[in-house]
Amino acid sequence: MKAILCTKFGGPDSLIYAETENPVLTPDSVIIEVNYCGVNFPDTLIIQGTYQFKPDFPFSPGGEIAGKVLAIGAAVTNCKIGDHVMALCGWGGMAEQIVVKASHVFVIPDALDLAVAATSMYTWGTAYYALKNKAGLKQGQTILILGAAGGVGTTAILLSKLMGARVIAAASSNEKLAYCKALGADECINYTTDNLKESIKKLTNHAGVDIVYDPIGGSLAMDALKALSWNGQYLIIGFASGNIPEVPMNIPLLKGITIHGIFWGAFAEKEAKANKENLLQLMSWIMSGQLKQPIHRVYTLDQAPMALTELMQRTIKGKAVIQIKAANQSQPTTSTTSILQEPKNNTDSALNKLIIAGKAGIFLNIGKTVGPGQWITITQDMINAFAETTKDHQWVHVDEARAAKYLPDGRTLAHGYLTMSMVSYLLYELIELKQVSSFYNYGFNKARFISPVRVNDQICLTVKLEHAETQTNGSVKLILLCTIHIKGIEKPAYVAEIISVIN
Repeated sequence: MKAILCTKFGGPDSLIYAETENPVLTPDSVIIEVNYCGVNFPDTLIIQGTYQFKPDFPFSPGGEIAGKVLAIGAAVTNCKIGDHVMALCGWGGMAEQIVVKASHVFVIPDALDLAVAATSMYTWGTAYYALKNKAGLKQGQTILILGAAGGVGTTAILLSKLMGARVIAAASSNEKLAYCKALGADECINYTTDNLKESIKKLTNHAGVDIVYDPIGGSLAMDALKALSWNGQYLIIGFASGNIPEVPMNIPLLKGITIHGIFWGAFAEKEAKANKENLLQLMSWIMSGQLKQPIHRVYTLDQAPMALTELMQRTIKGKAVIQIKAANQSQPTTSTTSILQEPKNNTDSALNKLIIAGKAGIFLNIGKTVGPGQWITITQDMINAFAETTKDHQWVHVDEARAAKYLPDGRTLAHGYLTMSMVSYLLYELIELKQVSSFYNYGFNKARFISPVRVNDQICLTVKLEHAETQTNGSVKLILLCTIHIKGIEKPAYVAEIISVIN
């Protein structure tokens, strides 16, 4: 099987994409065909040898996965072959198959998108455990979230708002803060340009915040600690800055502060029942549409080192996920509405249209597939008009009599670029962007013409939002995987990554 392998401690560039042995089943374990693997900060630590656990070489990073059960051990009773599951594996997830202890495997509804399932344990699990089990977050409390645009930060924003809190999001750039605002943050602080402590005083009228949620550590920790109110609670999520702060113990003493260490993996292991209750609640919220995982980008397995590099560079907003094998699932029945300020994203059932509110809303829909759209018939008049415009009058396109005599199907062929040119028209029938000034296509990657389109064929489009990047001028570059299908023919006519720009 194929896997991303760590053969020595180092950065993502030391990882290799290679063939390795299939996993071996044990009586209390499950072998899973991996569809998706979430990308998390512990993955960057484990490959460098700085995590709590150090697996034997070679190993694959990746601690949370979703896929299908291929085999079960003799002692396994909580799942069966063919079940869709999500699993906590610690490492090994960036591979085509994995063996996982059955106690760490959770059966999920077939309707739950596997990409969502693979990104819903570490970040959602960590955030909910911190907010519910440790901080006991109550409606009306104020929470400061550091590193708010990252994976555990965005989930903390969404959960805190769902639980009734006032959210102050702190991040390192205005671009990231705009993203946090779109997720529902009430107030924002740019801690690169603004004084964190003074900004919190101003926003809370000197009262301070009830809870600090800190996945960053480093130099921000002291100001955040001092910004807590009486009986405040400090949640230590991690140290993404790479610097573990030292806390003068007189500050917690004088203000009655409680400092909580949040090691969700240990909680899941040692308090399995409570963790399962949390996961069931989270899945309920996700299935009902009350929570939505913001996906930054879906990477292929060989692109996993790139995903880990971007995570370490803190350029990822929301969650990154590795697609190892496309999921053979029916369309999810969950709500596709994103959690945004009004107007909210929604789907027009008549055309399967996705409506996105603003540039920030684009990032909430990365990984989503829209379509199929309406069927369009390619007529001879369309072919002739395209031939006249391009001055391409080859007889296979325009001479119906010769086509009837010499071509296998007796019909003229549409120009390949005519098929390609239909993408923009069909795309705008499927995706509508509100609160933006322009949305246009300017190029394409990896274009492939697979099946010829003949006169009177019907074509339609499906679109996957693959990746989005904010440019230096404030525009968003969006990569769309566009597939044009031909009615009655299995292979598509055309597949390409379309590059769109949104201002």
